[in-house]
Parts: sequence; structure tokens; C-alpha cells
Amino acid sequence: MQASKGNSLDIDVFQKQIGLVFSDQPLLQQALTHRSYANEHEDADLIDNERLEFLGDAVLDFISADLLFKRFPAALEGDLTRLRAALVRTESLAQIARFCRIGEALRMGRGEDQSGGRERANNLCGAFEAVIGALYLDQGLEAVKTFVIPLLLTRLEVVIADQLDKDPRSVLQERSQAFYGKTPQYRMVSSSGPEHDKAFTFEVLIGDEVAGRGVGRSKQAASHAAAYDALRRINENNTP
Repeated sequence: MQASKGNSLDIDVFQKQIGLVFSDQPLLQQALTHRSYANEHEDADLIDNERLEFLGDAVLDFISADLLFKRFPAALEGDLTRLRAALVRTESLAQIARFCRIGEALRMGRGEDQSGGRERANNLCGAFEAVIGALYLDQGLEAVKTFVIPLLLTRLEVVIADQLDKDPRSVLQERSQAFYGKTPQYRMVSSSGPEHDKAFTFEVLIGDEVAGRGVGRSKQAASHAAAYDALRRINENNTP
């Protein structure tokens, strides 16, 4: 089965990339079908990946909760809740999706593709969740655990090192005021999409410099994503 025009990664190569072989190939193809592609090909009776995304989201919540519960036996409920939220938030799962090259394998409408949809965090996160949902249906929970736990553990190291389980705006404000004597300022750059599925883009500035940029399904989520991005850049540059 070949990838659609505009994709650089066909479905067979994608499966080799992630180390999986689906018994139900059409199910995997559905997981990799963005709503925009289905809308542009209504005559083909295609189903987009949103139902699988719903299922995968629930499966990931369970697996991540189980992983954290066992890994941190002395942690309080609140600490586990914050860790899980940071581990499976949109940008975290989008980063995992980029590692798996999911964006390249997505079937996506022309307009969405040309506007940068293959790198959009919401699309990548949703597609990763959909692949997890498809894998659960195709091979069961243990197969999902075998595939996803190593990815989550790698991401967990980043979450802990960068304090991503803390409120990112508070952490960034503390660091910015302590080392630069400045309070971060947030601004909305753009919003796109229908009313029921808006995507907001925010930037955070320290002084006159753009320190981070983020996208979210709400203004709060977008500003948090911008703060996370700023903290990531600061850590990468070894700035205090």
C-alpha cells in the first residue's frame, strides 16, 4: 500500500521505522488519515483518525499512570497527576510522533499540508494517539506497552530534567526574574481552524527577544506550550 501524494514515507516504510507490522493494514491507514484528507476525498468513503485518537488517548492515560505508579512508589497522588499530564500533553506526544516520523506518513488534505500541518503539534499528537488506538485494536494492550513504554521513559527523563511537570509559566517567570530581572510577556500570534477545533499560537518574550513559541487548543494551553518551549531553549543553551 503506497502513501498518498505529498507523503515522503509510505506505510510499509513507516511500519519498519517504528518496528511494527499491523495485521489490519486498513486500520493503520485510518490512524494515519487526517480529517482534512477524508474531507477532500468524500467519494472514497474514507474514515478519519479521530475515533482512534479518542481510544488511543485513553490507552496512553492508563499505561502512563501504571508506569508512573510503579516507577515512583512513594510519590503522592498530586505529583503523579502532574507527571502524567506533562508526559502525555500535546507537545510531549508530538515530540514522540516526530521521532516516529508520523508526520511524514500522514494522509492529509492539500491545504492542511501546505500550511504546515505535518509539523503542527495537534496533528502529530492526534495521529500518534490514533496509531496507539489502532495498535491496541490490532494486537492488544501488551503490544502497546512493549512499543510505547520505552518511548515514554525517554520522554519522562526530559520531563523531569526540564521540570515540565511544574507550571511552566511560573518556572519561567522565576528563572527570568532571577537571572534577567525581567518578567516574561505573552502575546497571541494567530488562531486558526473552526470554532470547535481552534488552534492558538502564542509567543513569550523576555525583554524584546522571543524566548519561546507554542500552539494549543486553548489560549492557556498555547501560552503554556510557549513557556515550555522557552524553558527547553534555555536548557539547551545552558543558560541558568
